Amino acid sequence: MTLVRGKGRINILCDGISSANPTIIVVGNEKEMTLTGKTVLITGASRGIGAATAQHLAALDANVVLVARSAKVLQKIADKIGSKAKALACDVSDSNQVNEAVNASLETFGSLDILINNAGILGPVDKLSNISPSDWGEVIDTNVKGVFNMMHATIPIMVAQKKGVIINVSSGAAYGVLEGWSHYCASKAAVLQLTRSGHEEYGDDGITCLGLSPGTVATKMQVAIKASGINPVSKLEISDHIPASDVAQAISYLCGAAGENYAGEDFQLKLPESRAAVGLVAR
Repeated sequence: MTLVRGKGRINILCDGISSANPTIIVVGNEKEMTLTGKTVLITGASRGIGAATAQHLAALDANVVLVARSAKVLQKIADKIGSKAKALACDVSDSNQVNEAVNASLETFGSLDILINNAGILGPVDKLSNISPSDWGEVIDTNVKGVFNMMHATIPIMVAQKKGVIINVSSGAAYGVLEGWSHYCASKAAVLQLTRSGHEEYGDDGITCLGLSPGTVATKMQVAIKASGINPVSKLEISDHIPASDVAQAISYLCGAAGENYAGEDFQLKLPESRAAVGLVAR
């Protein structure tokens, strides 16, 4: 095992990387990890990254709470996982529903150790003046208010426990602008600042708050992006995107000691060094 200390702050767009040789911290082996006794709440768990993460973390012996608006789909995934899974229908943009989901998690498993803020939408892909205010606002409600609502509800629990991990799924869109994505870019930039705020305000309370920027992932969102024909990302083929299982593996890696080294920043999975640290082959 090799340990390289330190990290660099890096900026990454969906179509490239701008960085000054960032260092990657390798701590332990994801395949040897266990999350026995840990309870993980995952938003946007009905498909894509969220569903893959729930199944992967459950395989590492974690209790997983699956949160999304689609109750029937969630329950099917939970049934597949078994007794270590709890499905909770919840709109993350609604703070009351979020509080109820967090309380139900505690009632079911007795603790809440890890929060994965994965829920996110892209909305209509179009230029800023062509998007309706309601569609633009819906992206902000889900992508930004949803992350805030979950952090707001879970941080007091983690502070009382004197430990906890919060991983906010970020994006290269947090660092640059892409045509037709004004809502998504703005929302992900806000999520990055929420990550930094979480670390600044609660790092000394035993809470590790970090982001994960996965690059482009083969999910349903890519179908809408490709259909739009707007900006370079729409020109990519499905084979250009990484599978959701890669992101799930990266999340499990960051749930351990390695995550502490990226507190307050985004772990950039698109970097070859990052993939190697997680145990993924280069792309």
